[in-house]
Amino acid sequence: MLGKAIGRGDVEEVLASIPYFSTLGIEITSQGDTLVTKLPFAERHIGNETLRALHGGVVAAFLDATATMTLVHEGGLQNVPRPINLTVDYLRPGRPEVLFAEARISKRGRRMASVRAMCWQGDRDKPVAEALSHFLIGDS
Repeated sequence: MLGKAIGRGDVEEVLASIPYFSTLGIEITSQGDTLVTKLPFAERHIGNETLRALHGGVVAAFLDATATMTLVHEGGLQNVPRPINLTVDYLRPGRPEVLFAEARISKRGRRMASVRAMCWQGDRDKPVAEALSHFLIGDS
């Protein structure tokens, strides 16, 4: 079933089918030309109790999920994109509030794709973090 959802580009079904993504509580807020994801705040996302800042792993996982869902949204895939690497630049602490993200595909070939993702809170021009991901999207 997951393969069929990926083939259709059904990001909602794919998101619900991957426990790693659904456990975080990720939601899709827009599916026009640009997919926008949302991570509602949860206390379990706090990594630094003193600063009340989001855990870096949660932020990275959210960016990874957004990049993956962007590839699925574009369509034409037969399988879940498999991450090769993920580089995250943390630009400012994530506050205990909702986090939004979007990604764009920098390059897509037959076997690999390069995707850039960014997340923000409140002001899109002040990103919390940015990521560069590479995925295996074709047969290996």
